[in-house]
Amino acid sequence: MTSARELYLYKRPVGYIPRVAAVHDLCGYGTCSLGVAIPVLSAGGCDVCAVPTSLFSATTYFPYFYVHDTTPILPDYLDAWQREGVVLDAIYSGFLGSADQVAIIQRLYRDYPTALRVVDPVMGDGGKKYPTYTDEMCEATKGLVKGADLLLPNLTEASILTGVPYGGQDVSPEFVHRTADALLEMGARTVVLKGITRGDGLIRNFVVGREVEGEEISSEVLPYALGGTGDLYASSLLAAVMAGRSLHEAVRLAGKFVVDAMRITSQQPDFQARGVCFQSILGEVTDLMR
Repeated sequence: MTSARELYLYKRPVGYIPRVAAVHDLCGYGTCSLGVAIPVLSAGGCDVCAVPTSLFSATTYFPYFYVHDTTPILPDYLDAWQREGVVLDAIYSGFLGSADQVAIIQRLYRDYPTALRVVDPVMGDGGKKYPTYTDEMCEATKGLVKGADLLLPNLTEASILTGVPYGGQDVSPEFVHRTADALLEMGARTVVLKGITRGDGLIRNFVVGREVEGEEISSEVLPYALGGTGDLYASSLLAAVMAGRSLHEAVRLAGKFVVDAMRITSQQPDFQARGVCFQSILGEVTDLMR
């Protein structure tokens, strides 16, 4: 067994700019999904190739929003990539627009078999599914666990994937180990289980893999929640991984970046509606390249 400090999921050649397919929705208002992944990964020195899974007028935190499912265009979209000879170094999936899009991601895996597979199974939070996610979509998303090089669920999503009953955010180490082990048994290679709290002012993320010793890496917890922080966490973590940082360092850096962004967001008008604001501190991600 090794530790997360010694685990490097990507070795970046000197001077090379890796290409990352970001399979996420695009939201017009409220910072999340591709609105986070594109700038954050770009700041980390990646070429971000967007695969839009849905178009939203605003985030689902608003009582009214328009959504357009892009599933019908995606086969032709990816056919064009194949004809152009696009090369990918990582495939990073998040919020999906339909159950059929799981097959689209699995096609990407077949088309680019050497690409790192990073799955953020964006299905819900706080013990509840997001309003656009059906039981069919949640069941289909289980198909992305097997073979995931890096799986990034929160406790709600882990419950949906494994069937382990949701136990809230304040859960015992034994519960965390049992849940993470269930995800590894489903076929994930490495898991970061997010959002564990124990009432001591810290939020913990549990890192474990088939050959990686489990450990909790903590950061400060703030007294308010914001939309888009999960996307920001996953995107900044992946930026660090693609910059050649160890998984331990990537998890630690992502936690700090999210906390810093949440503090800045709290100073903005209507901050709890607009989503997380990270734009003024993207230098923290750019510093990964130094």
